[in-house]
Amino acid sequence: MWELFWRFLALGCVSFGGPAAHMGYFRAVFVERLKWLDETAYGRLIALSQFLPGPSSSQVGFAIGYQRAGLAGGVAVFLGFTLPSFLLLFLLATAGGTLTDTVYFGGFVKGLKLLAVVVVADAVLGMYSTFCRSRLTGVLCVLTASALLIAPSMATQFAVLAVGALLGWRLLRTPETPPGGRLRFSWLPLTLFFSLLIALPFLANLSPNLDLFSRFYQTGSLVFGGGHVVLPLLQQTVGDALSIDRFLLGYAAAQAIPGPMFAMSAFLGAEMTPDHALAGALIAVLGIFLPGFLLILSFHDTWETLAKKPGAAGAVAGVNASVVGLLLAALYQPVFINAVFSSLDLALAVVGFFLLRVLRLPILALVAFFAAAGMLAAVLG
Repeated sequence: MWELFWRFLALGCVSFGGPAAHMGYFRAVFVERLKWLDETAYGRLIALSQFLPGPSSSQVGFAIGYQRAGLAGGVAVFLGFTLPSFLLLFLLATAGGTLTDTVYFGGFVKGLKLLAVVVVADAVLGMYSTFCRSRLTGVLCVLTASALLIAPSMATQFAVLAVGALLGWRLLRTPETPPGGRLRFSWLPLTLFFSLLIALPFLANLSPNLDLFSRFYQTGSLVFGGGHVVLPLLQQTVGDALSIDRFLLGYAAAQAIPGPMFAMSAFLGAEMTPDHALAGALIAVLGIFLPGFLLILSFHDTWETLAKKPGAAGAVAGVNASVVGLLLAALYQPVFINAVFSSLDLALAVVGFFLLRVLRLPILALVAFFAAAGMLAAVLG
C-alpha cells in the first residue's frame, strides 16, 4: 500500500495533460518499467473505464491499486494521485491566485505540458503495436481517430466504441482464448451506487453538507469520459453559489496543474463553503470521485472474466483498437494544441521523444529535463 501511495503521489505531481497523458504515464511506469501488468490487461482496464461514468484515468489507477492490494490499494492510489492537485486547488481557493503567478511556475507548467505530448505519443505507438496488428484493428484505430478529430463529442466517442465492440465481437473472435470462470458480479458496491444516486437528492435538504455531497455525487455519476467533459456539468452543479469569474479561475487552474481534472471539485467545494473551506473541499472531492470507484468495484471482476470468453475477447479487441484511436485523437486535442506553439516547442518535443523512445530515459529524468527547459525558455523569452 505504501508503494502504491508514493508511486501515484509522484505521478500526481507531474501528470500534466489530462486523462490521455495520464494513461501514457501509467503505461510507462506500471506496464513497461515495473511490469505490474501486461499490455493486454492494461488495455482491458482502459476499455472498462471508457464505458463507465467517472474520471477515466483515476478509475484505471484505482483498478491497478485494487488488483495489487484490494480495496485499500485502490484507496491508496486515489489518495496519492489526487493529493497534489487537491492541495494546489484548495490553496488557490483560500489564498488567492497569486501563488502560481510567476514566470518560473509558468515555465515549469509549459515544460511539463510538452512532456505530456511525448508521453502520449509514446503510448499511442506502443499500444498500436500491441492492439492493432491486423488490418481490421488498424482500420478501427484510424476511423476512431478521424471521427473524433472531425466531430469531437461524447456521442461520437460512444458511437465509435460501440462500433469497435460490435465489429470485434463479430470478426475478431478468438476461439483459442482460455475460457474464464463464472462471472463474479459485485452487487454491494453497485447497490450502494444506485442507492446514493436515488436517495441523496431527497436527503439534501437535511444539511448543507449533504446537499453539497449530493450535488457532486450526481455529477460524478453522470459524466462519461472525464477530463474537460465534466466542466459543463460542474457549472450546473454550482449554479448561483459561485460567480462565473471564480468558476473560470478554477477551470484555468485545473488545466494548469497536474493530476485529475475532477480535482477541480476541491476548489469549488471550498468556494461554496467559505466558513468551512477544508470540509467543503473534502466533501466535494469524495462526492465526485466515489461513483466511478463504486462502479469499478462492481464490474472489475466481471469484466476480467468476461474478457476471456471468445466472443467477449473479440469485442474487447475491437474496443482496444478504438481506444488507441481515441488516444491518437487526444494527442492532438487537447494535448498537442495546448502545448506546442512554436518551432522551439516542437523541437523540444522531438528531443524528448528520442530520449524516451530510443534512449529509454526514466520518467523522472524527463520531468527534470522538460521542467528545466520550460523555465529557461520562460526566463529568456
